[in-house]
Amino acid sequence: MSWLVILLILYVIWDVNYFIRCVFTVFAGRLFQRKRKVTESTSIYGLCTSQDVDIFIRHMNNARYLRELDFARFHFYALTGLYERIRERRGGAVQGASSVRYRRTIPIFHPYKIQTKLVWWDDKAIYLEQQFVTLTDGFVRAVALSKQCITNCDVQELLKTYPEAAKRPEMPADLKLWLDAIELSSQKLRKDK
Repeated sequence: MSWLVILLILYVIWDVNYFIRCVFTVFAGRLFQRKRKVTESTSIYGLCTSQDVDIFIRHMNNARYLRELDFARFHFYALTGLYERIRERRGGAVQGASSVRYRRTIPIFHPYKIQTKLVWWDDKAIYLEQQFVTLTDGFVRAVALSKQCITNCDVQELLKTYPEAAKRPEMPADLKLWLDAIELSSQKLRKDK
């Protein structure tokens, strides 16, 4: 009985499902999938359930997309070994910015996958592109760009430890525009102080 009370308290004060899913995503990827090169895509699969939908119970809530992107990033870090290399250097990774473009909704009870790919990096961050693709029709429902700030590491030096990442790719045009917009926003906020 006391275990049930403790479990209930945990569910009330923490999002226990989130932590369970994080652990499951990382360990299932490591146990059942092959390692990936840091320049390769990774994919995780999901299903839009009644816990994911908006108030009208028809399609995935916008906030749920961001949560699902977290799991896909953790999976990418696990399969590429990137997070271990960051931790070896006593570094960390934190979300610096993200932008999601919603193209079409993911209806309730529809399966989807999230494809994650490293598209560029600089001295302080890596940039990921993530796509939600519904399995029934292969349509890209949403596209996200993510800036992952890497602390206490020179990202360019870190990525040189991967032979496939010895040469940085060209910066995608949409990423450049997004980074320019972030910089303009930062300058505006600095002027307001």
